[in-house]
Amino acid sequence: MKLRVSAVQYHLHTIQSFEEFAKQVEHYIKTAEEFGADFVLFPEFFTTQLMSIGNQQGQPLTIQDLPDFTEQYRSLFINLAKQTKMHIIGGTHVIRKGGRLYNVAHLFYPDGRVAEQPKLHITPTEVKEWNMSPGESLQVFETDKGTIAMLTCYDIEFPEIVRMAKAKGADVIFCPSCTDDRHGFHRVRYTSHARAIENQVYVVTTGTVGSLPTVDFMRANFGQAAVITPNDIPFPPRGILVEGEINHDMIVTADLDLELLYQVRESGSVTTWRDRRTDLYPDWK
Repeated sequence: MKLRVSAVQYHLHTIQSFEEFAKQVEHYIKTAEEFGADFVLFPEFFTTQLMSIGNQQGQPLTIQDLPDFTEQYRSLFINLAKQTKMHIIGGTHVIRKGGRLYNVAHLFYPDGRVAEQPKLHITPTEVKEWNMSPGESLQVFETDKGTIAMLTCYDIEFPEIVRMAKAKGADVIFCPSCTDDRHGFHRVRYTSHARAIENQVYVVTTGTVGSLPTVDFMRANFGQAAVITPNDIPFPPRGILVEGEINHDMIVTADLDLELLYQVRESGSVTTWRDRRTDLYPDWK
């Protein structure tokens, strides 16, 4: 099984309307379509760009206003997924349920279905400044191109949750991210490599670039897309199939071969998944 993935280094800048946002999204998706992608990944919190539209008094919107765009967001991506016949991971969008805010990754299927995975681990800033709530459970998602999981930014820094995703059958982890400096970026990047090695899976990650001068906590972004592999003979020595230019507005594309994962799990230089010492530490069978 082979699949082609594209990851968007989404450029954040101030906009005036939802239509302007939609045109930017469509540009990236059409680019991925021209590359023949089966999946396209957008970053975490890229819909915060909608907060820069402001209200009628010319004031920027707040995180509490962002869920008001949910129906427009879903409709836009549902239509684009159906038109292009691609699977679109629409980054994350903040939704409201039961009076609480959740940072939710959305998978838009080519047939119009929508799947959701709330972020499970919430950073101190998300708690203190935006009063976010964590999701309660991990899911994996079946597609006609294999089984995937969506783990957002901070989630990838916790080995247990990726172990669970692999145990549930995920071969590809899509990790939308949003980091504001080099420290945060490298935390996510280095742990993405660790998770790929530990679990012998692919990790596809990307982040926001640019800035939103009127939106609190989105004024600085440091991002780069990458498609990350296990470190073994069938793959590139550094475990990177492709990576973008840091902080550039661009899209990267690579082909994933799931058969190579199955080969290295069975007879690779190391077989990290098979060699877990479940007699010494708790794990997921």
